[in-house]
Amino acid sequence: MAATTHTVTNQVPPLVGYDVFAADRALSEAVERHIEPGVLPAAREELSTLGQSAGSAQAQEWGAQANEHPPVLRTHDRYGHRIDEVEFHPSWHRLLGHAVAAGLTDAWGRPAGHVRRAAGFLVWTQAEAGHGCPLSMTHAAVPALRTDPVLAAEWEPRLTSYVYEEGLRPAQEKAGVLFGMGMTEKQGGTDVRSNTTRAEPLSGEGEYLLTGHKWFCSAPMSDGFLVLAQAPGGLTCFLVPRVLPDGTRNVFAIQRLKDKLGNRSNASSEVEFDGTWARRVGEEGRGVRTIIEMVAATRLDCVVGSAALMRQAVAQAIHHATYRSAFGGLLIDKPLMRNVLADLALESEAATVLAMRLASAYDTDTEEERAFLRIAVPAAKYWVTKRCTPVAGEALECLGGNGYVEESGMPRLLREAPLNSIWEGSGNVQALDVLRALQREPQALDAFLREVGKARGADHRLDAAIKDLLTELADLEGIEARARRLVERMALVLQGSLLVRWAPPEVSDAFCASRLGGDWGTAFGTLPHSLDLASVVNRARPVAE
Repeated sequence: MAATTHTVTNQVPPLVGYDVFAADRALSEAVERHIEPGVLPAAREELSTLGQSAGSAQAQEWGAQANEHPPVLRTHDRYGHRIDEVEFHPSWHRLLGHAVAAGLTDAWGRPAGHVRRAAGFLVWTQAEAGHGCPLSMTHAAVPALRTDPVLAAEWEPRLTSYVYEEGLRPAQEKAGVLFGMGMTEKQGGTDVRSNTTRAEPLSGEGEYLLTGHKWFCSAPMSDGFLVLAQAPGGLTCFLVPRVLPDGTRNVFAIQRLKDKLGNRSNASSEVEFDGTWARRVGEEGRGVRTIIEMVAATRLDCVVGSAALMRQAVAQAIHHATYRSAFGGLLIDKPLMRNVLADLALESEAATVLAMRLASAYDTDTEEERAFLRIAVPAAKYWVTKRCTPVAGEALECLGGNGYVEESGMPRLLREAPLNSIWEGSGNVQALDVLRALQREPQALDAFLREVGKARGADHRLDAAIKDLLTELADLEGIEARARRLVERMALVLQGSLLVRWAPPEVSDAFCASRLGGDWGTAFGTLPHSLDLASVVNRARPVAE
């Protein structure tokens, strides 16, 4: 075939070789805002180093390979012995090792630890999202284990370690460990109180044998798991190690790996317990209360992870439009494309600002901030995770047919996008959780309203939205049936308040006009044409250094 037919023109260079952290103004500004000056230089340096790694060709190749070669279950060895091991591609281990070395399982014991970790999680997830599951579970296990000081002293140093060691060995022989979680059962799903896994006490203090089935157990090659089971005193939290202290394998029969829509690099499994040794965590009958802090922390990671996916999708879309020409000019200069990109950028920045504000509340850890988190976390989890899928889909469309091709990376983002709205409680669960807090914890609503009230008087559309929200909150009739509408409004008002206080005027103006003022269509790209959309797009542009 003639070589002249293969001249390549008007193709976009890959978005590679850039600092994912430094190129994200919304994120870098949030780090500046929420970290005290004495800690800030070290945080900036570590996040920039991680950002350069996330934007490298090597990390992008690791992400592609980990998804092209998903984990494989080996239930037995060649002689018929049960081994229950999951084999991962080397790139999976490289991604995990880099993440652990960057401190993405260490938030609870260092200055500004939650903001630093959340920012790092947002950056590194853009390289590959699937391995974020064990990182999140490991990070979130710490507050649950702290209900038992003996267990915390034994496990926390390894959970927060900066060393990743693959392979199943006794935890005391490893410098760092990873954790998973097993709450869901096939008969109950989110209704964990209907769990049927049984826990029979042994003679040793706090020791039990578990018998039952877990329908979803993520990252089954982790070193330990927090699970729920029915003890004589009721539903209780337990720690299940994969390998016992004497080196023998605990009974942990992996029945199969789930064949999932996305999240292909990560192993999600069904497991059987049949005389599985476990340690009780917390008191009998208080399993939900014990594990609830772990759930809250993983819900925040769902928000951060969705913000990361949105940011990468928007970065790819703007990068493509910056270099691609059509109809006599660059796409990014076309008014209608600029409207689409600006609309996507608003969604991304609002998610990032909200996620980082929640992380900062964990660092502050006052009674006021804990009350604020009680409502803000499920509200943010409900709304931000739901916005991820339409953002990813619209960003893919900005690349046209090129975005529909696997090599672009956009299909992987789109398949991953619905995940965080399902994990750790789907939309209805989050909405009902907000209602529960409104009805039982008035201090949580007070803290939420004080937070959004900090921006009162700065934008008339925000002021009107707050007033309308107060009217909705005062009317409890039919509250459950309209819970989604209420929680959506709460999340949007909170995002609007944060953007009015901290974002550039062109960003907050566009957000309030569209999301709060109603000057918006039902698809992206329907912002008022009179807004400064070019500045919004330019702010979100990923600049390759």
